[in-house]
Amino acid sequence: MRAIGMLLGVLLSQSASAAATREAFAQPLPGLDKPQQRERFFHGRSLFRQAWVVAPSRDEAVDGLGPLYNRISCIACHPKNGRGQAPASPHEPLRSMLVRLSLPGRDAQGGPLPHPAYGDQLNESGIPGVAAEGQAHIRWQEQFVTLADGQRVGLRSPQLSFSELAYGPLGDVRTSMRVGSGVFGLGLLEAIDASTLQALVDVPKPDGVRGRVNLVWSVERQRLEPGRFGLKSNQPDLRQQIASALHGDLGITSPLYPEQNCMPLQADCRQAESGGEPELDALQLGDLHFYLAHLAPPPRRDQDNPQVQRGERLFGEAGCAQCHRPRLTTGQHPLYPLLSARPIEPYSDLLLHDMGPGLADGRDDYQANGREWRTPPLWGLGLLERINPGAGYLHDGRARTLEEAVLWHGGEAAVARERFKALVADDRRALRAFLQSL
Repeated sequence: MRAIGMLLGVLLSQSASAAATREAFAQPLPGLDKPQQRERFFHGRSLFRQAWVVAPSRDEAVDGLGPLYNRISCIACHPKNGRGQAPASPHEPLRSMLVRLSLPGRDAQGGPLPHPAYGDQLNESGIPGVAAEGQAHIRWQEQFVTLADGQRVGLRSPQLSFSELAYGPLGDVRTSMRVGSGVFGLGLLEAIDASTLQALVDVPKPDGVRGRVNLVWSVERQRLEPGRFGLKSNQPDLRQQIASALHGDLGITSPLYPEQNCMPLQADCRQAESGGEPELDALQLGDLHFYLAHLAPPPRRDQDNPQVQRGERLFGEAGCAQCHRPRLTTGQHPLYPLLSARPIEPYSDLLLHDMGPGLADGRDDYQANGREWRTPPLWGLGLLERINPGAGYLHDGRARTLEEAVLWHGGEAAVARERFKALVADDRRALRAFLQSL
């Protein structure tokens, strides 16, 4: 334990110097200085980076992968705790991306209706003796948009196809492609009160901007609650977000999801050996929660730069800050006092917004319809290219640049997008400088 404390102590002391390095998304919140806190943080980090293996194995603490899965570790979809990326061609595997699946209709809790043969996401890998569900392929189509000063910007959109489907045709399926998101700052977002979310809904907004809260099912409390996590705010808290990802992406059971991720038609999957009941116990889940809850968002940079200040002013004038709210204050976190009553700068309202037909996936998720997405936090945005080159932006990584990401905005953001298109080149550079300071 003393060695663990010393190691994390070094990590804490390096936080400031790591603010703009490739470890910028791996720093703990300042104030995490008690030995027990350090031990939990370090153990949670090891679980997040752990490569899980097929059961049975000599190390029972890390076996239980699958039977169906997408990746063998959490970090594989969130490299350096940042974003994943979409494949460049149909011949490349998804790697840090997945495809959600559902049928028209809703399940008993009001959520998406799983496909009867494939469940709620495509698992591209299976342990020995269990057939992978299939392979997904993305082909890009490109269109061009002309800005007011004549500059042309290419916008690519993904075309999805499947091959090697092991359990029959997909039929009338709804699909949604998702790139792994950054995992820092999540505990601070978890500490935002439901009353704060409702207050953000109630604030009058110009330009046709609305915003609403998604109500989603809590597995632990057996009731509908405000959603905060997931690209459509389809998870009520960080603990359930973690357990759901472990279950869907790695096939790891936990106290929240104790059954293997096998559908009734998948006989080989259902007969596979388990790594324990559950494979991730309550203490391990708690340490993973502690780790991810206490990962700090990176501090802003270059705030005294006149170009950055000008870009921040343009960001507000364009209307971007209506959804990407610069400042919020956390409430009382039920478990971790360090996260409570803190002013934060996430550049998000955590609300659902209609983003128009261009970004629509056509897949409902609780009260979120096929055109709605949660406003993604922008903190850390300016470090993405440095930490995860090629990661891209938006829910499916289609946008290769920040400019492309803005130009994909539609629906409630259409007015802000048109203001951006009307900017001269110098103003666009200033706006980009501001976004890169986050």
